[in-house]
Amino acid sequence: MAEDLFEIGDDRTLLLVDDDDAFLKRLAKAMEKRGFDVETADSVAAGKAIATARPPAYAVCDLRLEDGNGLDVVEVLRAKRPDCRIVVLTGYGAIATAVAAVKIGATDYLSKPADATDITNALLATGADLPPPPENPMSADRVRWEHIQRVYELCDRNVSETARRLNMHRRTLQRILAKRSPR
Repeated sequence: MAEDLFEIGDDRTLLLVDDDDAFLKRLAKAMEKRGFDVETADSVAAGKAIATARPPAYAVCDLRLEDGNGLDVVEVLRAKRPDCRIVVLTGYGAIATAVAAVKIGATDYLSKPADATDITNALLATGADLPPPPENPMSADRVRWEHIQRVYELCDRNVSETARRLNMHRRTLQRILAKRSPR
């Protein structure tokens, strides 16, 4: 298969998938200045189409997109190009979603706001690079948020089943999931 012949080496193709148009344009411009050959998509459908037709050497996917979950794009990328280095980017950072992203095949996971330098470092990092330990421990609200996210991922992102397991009203859970993670 042609997909198996790709090697990263000099290949600087980069797919950016994000539904925030202003952020997508700024990041694309910044990554082009860093030597990447950038292609953008603003939805899961567009990201999957590009990943299937022209699998890139690198990719940055937002986790939550208007038409679905960015992890669906990660799965297609991993299937089409196993050596692709993928960073999942999200404003809804949680341990459960980070674990899910890495299990599916993401190379790294960054919380927004992340700048082009952070993203470039994550894309080009070697296995020996370790992030520094956190300066502040998690708050009680953050621990609760992490637990809810973990159960949500274990229930395959099914809100009703997650609410049942957490003994929580479904609408309350939906409100919690729609908010950004506490600090």
